[in-house]
Amino acid sequence: MIRLFIVDDHAVVRRGLRAMLAVESVVEVVGEAANGQELLAQLPDVPTDVVLMDLNMPVLDGLATTVELQKQYPHLRILILSMMTHERTVGQLLAAGAHGYVLKNADQAEIVTAIQAVAAGKRFLCSEISLAILDKVLNNADESVATTGKDASYLTSREREILQLVADGLTNQQIADTIFTSRRTVETHRQSLLEKTGVKNTPALVKYAMEQGWLQ
Repeated sequence: MIRLFIVDDHAVVRRGLRAMLAVESVVEVVGEAANGQELLAQLPDVPTDVVLMDLNMPVLDGLATTVELQKQYPHLRILILSMMTHERTVGQLLAAGAHGYVLKNADQAEIVTAIQAVAAGKRFLCSEISLAILDKVLNNADESVATTGKDASYLTSREREILQLVADGLTNQQIADTIFTSRRTVETHRQSLLEKTGVKNTPALVKYAMEQGWLQ
């Protein structure tokens, strides 16, 4: 039985994961926390094999928590569960000591497979990220080339949609209402856009997109 600790700042996500994993005979959820600080406070009293952790959290985020876990609990296996798809972000987490990375839109089978893989001492990348990296390798389109291109092909369709709405002047909440998602998801996509384009803020992002001819 794999003893799993869930860390996510959204209670509904934690409840959903706990309910989903309750039917899995190979996994037992032994604890949950809203951020890395809460996790570190509980770990001394909660025997744990795998930490399933969000990336963007208040107080102590996934990256900082991963670094601390490597220092204090090097035996623990760390699986990141996030909406961030950019390979630089994935690379930072793996370099910091995470053993796997899976997207929140992955299905139940893939999440369980990821948990089992990291618990067994292996590394795991979800299929969507693995295929995206493979596609870049096959097309010899690394990030430095892509970000200087004149098209938005290296953005996801959702990122292009949100970019247009940002340029139209909508707030994060207005965008979330327009595309029927959460404000947090919109914020995550906006951060991904900043990272992919290499700009520092929203005005610079819109200016860059206009210069590249990405906006309608």
